[in-house]
Amino acid sequence: MVKMASTEEQDRKIVLEFCHLLEKSKQLFNGLRDLPQYGHRQWQAYFGRTFDVYTKLWKFQQQHRLVLDSKYGLKRWQIGEIASKIGQLYYHYYLRTSETNYLNEAYSFYAAIRGRAYYSRAIKEDRPDLMVKKLRYYARFIVVCLLLKKMKLVRELVIELERQIQEYTTTYEPEDQLEWSLVLEEIKGFIKAESAVAVLHADTNPIVLSHRLSPLTTPPCERTPHMTLSLQEILIVGSACEQAKFSELTMDMFRMLQTLEREPTDAMHPMIGHPMAHGGPHDASPAASRMPYGVPGSKGYVENGDRRTMRDNPHKYLLYKPSLSQLMVFLSSGFKELPPGGALLLYMSADGCFSTTKHPQDYGYELGGLATSVKRDAVDGGLSVRGKSSAGYKEPHCLYPGDLYPYTRRPLFIIIDSDNSFVFQHIPRYFGQPLVILMSPQDIPANYQDLQHHGSLFTLFLHSPMTAMCYICNVGDVPIHHWERCQSYVDRFVTEASRLVTRCRMDEIEQGIGYIDSSYVQFFGDDFLRTLILRFVFCDVALRLHRGFRGRHQRPRCEPPLPGPELLEHPSLAHIVLQLATALDVRGHFVEGPEGD
Repeated sequence: MVKMASTEEQDRKIVLEFCHLLEKSKQLFNGLRDLPQYGHRQWQAYFGRTFDVYTKLWKFQQQHRLVLDSKYGLKRWQIGEIASKIGQLYYHYYLRTSETNYLNEAYSFYAAIRGRAYYSRAIKEDRPDLMVKKLRYYARFIVVCLLLKKMKLVRELVIELERQIQEYTTTYEPEDQLEWSLVLEEIKGFIKAESAVAVLHADTNPIVLSHRLSPLTTPPCERTPHMTLSLQEILIVGSACEQAKFSELTMDMFRMLQTLEREPTDAMHPMIGHPMAHGGPHDASPAASRMPYGVPGSKGYVENGDRRTMRDNPHKYLLYKPSLSQLMVFLSSGFKELPPGGALLLYMSADGCFSTTKHPQDYGYELGGLATSVKRDAVDGGLSVRGKSSAGYKEPHCLYPGDLYPYTRRPLFIIIDSDNSFVFQHIPRYFGQPLVILMSPQDIPANYQDLQHHGSLFTLFLHSPMTAMCYICNVGDVPIHHWERCQSYVDRFVTEASRLVTRCRMDEIEQGIGYIDSSYVQFFGDDFLRTLILRFVFCDVALRLHRGFRGRHQRPRCEPPLPGPELLEHPSLAHIVLQLATALDVRGHFVEGPEGD
């Protein structure tokens, strides 16, 4: 009897400890939403504490599963809910650090939930709130798979989500069934838009290509002592109204964030506090000992490690239709976090906010700008809704070029993708710091305008020049062997353009001829910024040669201007683009070139 009582007391302590860890984990997780989204020091320690508690909770339920099953009544969906929270932790940590290896960790947990069918009996619990958790899990898993380019799995998950939504709405007839139907349509529309050009295996099945930066795709560069800057902080803003989106990612944001990330490496470093390390006999770890760098603030993180040397990617913020005040706060935070020698990149994909001023004198505020959030405040009064100021006042929900003047105190690289992009070409360099502005065409030919819903053409050029080239020539699918052959022309173009940029700089030094602004040279040493500059050059040359893009507003601009004869109009670059067009069998889309093209 004494032994039985002792066992029951031990079991009771196990259940109490589990309840304590479960409640503490929920409190910490719920507190995450109150943390500031910007800055670094404000949230890292809290994330570390949250990871530590979930580590203990996960190991505890593994070690004491039999007791928890019999004495607590632990259900599989409850285990799934813990795993889902850990997956969310890793995903949000990826968003805050920009390290793609954390996406792989989030994927491991979400895949484990599906593989072990933790939510398989959710509908039998007769709890609509549990079914909503299951649907949200699917939506989050799809986002992670999209970012990891696991498109085959994405399509499988969409089919499963559709079936789960049907089951949920049939069983409960909930008030949010229209909302879930819209989520499903949004996902399907995003997937359709994402596959702008299909690359096919020999058996005609599509191949998924990654467009993150890798050693094989990093443009070559003959480095000089003037190439001093590295990209450290990024702000990616998506405010285009009629563009395909899922969750809070527009297609342009989705493409640009991948362009500004490196391929995840296989070099994983084990972390003592990894929530699923040391898997027990129940539900072996899907990600055992595979935490890439550790979580700052957690017990497994090496506090004296140099975070900057470990970080593969620049830190970035993603903002979907922010208010102007939100945009300025995040921009200021990125500005504040810049280390010495660091550069800040602002990318904005947005609809134009147009001015009615007939004789502008202030280029900072009288030429219009970019519409930010479409949300309206009660104090808007008589201001127009469609992005034009009225009654002599400026549109408050608009980012004007003048709003960016204070941030030119540090090295600033701006990309504007809008139908009002050119108004940003007049930003002055009051403080003598490096400043480059890449601006999209303000107009595109009528036969491409219906496709703008699938994402901007300019951003597509910066993301994947080969895909954009196919896009403007109406090439819908390409066999993989042919794609690789054509991609070699793009690689040749980028290599030659890089050589010309360096040569322009050397000629300037040796002959005193000001071919290329020093801002480009200072940014050119950074792999990401060099890639963007060279892809911009490809975009300009390709559209300049294309018969369909004849107006000046249908080609991109940059400030400071890149040299024409020495770079943008150089015969060797035009020759390579025309060779690519011939290889794609679309030579008729382009103007006549030199013989032998």
